[in-house]
Amino acid sequence: MQFETLSIHDGQTPDPHTGSVTVPVFQTSTFEREDLYQRREFFYSRIGNPTRQALESTLALLEKGKFGLAFASGAAATMAALQVLRPGDHIVSGLDIYGGTYRIFEQLLRPWGVTVSYAENEDTESYVRCIRPETRLIWLESPSNPLLRLSDIRELALIARERDILVAVDNTFASPYFQRPLELGADIVVHSTTKYLGGHSDVIGGAVVLNDETLHKTIKNYQAAAGAIPGPWDCWLIMRGLKTLKIRMKEHEANALHLAKLLERHPAIERVWYPGLPSHPQHELARRQMSGFSGMLTIALKGGLPAVERLVAGLSLFALADSLGGVESLVASPAKMTLGALSAEERRKRGCSDNLVRMSIGLEHAGDLEADLLAALSDLPQAGTLAPSGA
Repeated sequence: MQFETLSIHDGQTPDPHTGSVTVPVFQTSTFEREDLYQRREFFYSRIGNPTRQALESTLALLEKGKFGLAFASGAAATMAALQVLRPGDHIVSGLDIYGGTYRIFEQLLRPWGVTVSYAENEDTESYVRCIRPETRLIWLESPSNPLLRLSDIRELALIARERDILVAVDNTFASPYFQRPLELGADIVVHSTTKYLGGHSDVIGGAVVLNDETLHKTIKNYQAAAGAIPGPWDCWLIMRGLKTLKIRMKEHEANALHLAKLLERHPAIERVWYPGLPSHPQHELARRQMSGFSGMLTIALKGGLPAVERLVAGLSLFALADSLGGVESLVASPAKMTLGALSAEERRKRGCSDNLVRMSIGLEHAGDLEADLLAALSDLPQAGTLAPSGA
């Protein structure tokens, strides 16, 4: 079956007791046992819940995986995926990664005895140079946050397999509609389901999808023991979002590509990062390993931080907020928000300058978003003039 059919039907069949076409919200903490010596499939919701199981099944199918596990947040899913590591192990990570993942690596894993090296850039050779005898995991964000860099997942997976190293990919920015890392050879896929999968900025969640039964057992045991699980209502909301994922992702992409082309010509803008633009340094890689380019773009403004301050103050349709992937358009300053906890030197290493603005392009009309951006940009000293596209 095709993607949109799977997202609506598989794991979400009508309820056999009532005929409800949506999975019921099993808002219960516990389930009655048959007797002292036997229990039903579900007995305590931290261990398993029918609503959560339906979500996990659908997530696995959409990522072309065998096993899906749902968590209370993307950070919880990341922490769960890292349970495949033990003290003394080593991670090779991309440098341009979500600030929350960096905090997990540096503040939680290092004291536990897991070391991390960061590849200088996104090319495969940079990752390979960081590999040590104790390397157990390569961690990728592709596209990355906030600079939308891409790593060659297939090539790195082949290299990792030769060395008995696992590859985990945070697929939040692309979603399984535009990219499926397991098909490219990755071992573990992580999502913040808060973002595109939920899609409506009304739920927090995370997911891990994988194929290996041993890895699944390790992470599932952690899920049951640590208990960082989503409630059934949260699972239901994410399932609701999955049903429209294809339609939403195509519109996110169309709007983002339209605005990226417009902004690339604007005199107040120094640079635009968007994988769908031929000017993106890994545009051809994006075309090979992704079926589309998603709805995230990042710009660098001439005029530094003062220009960023004026831009975000002048926008009306774009809300200044810390998340992404919802139906509404959002902007963020990576230097002051998502990576604000890092030192100036750490941000400099990552290419996160003060003049960056990250945009999550929503589902509003492209012409309205364009008008809002052009009006806010016109207030910048470097603005010059740019005619509207007529969208």
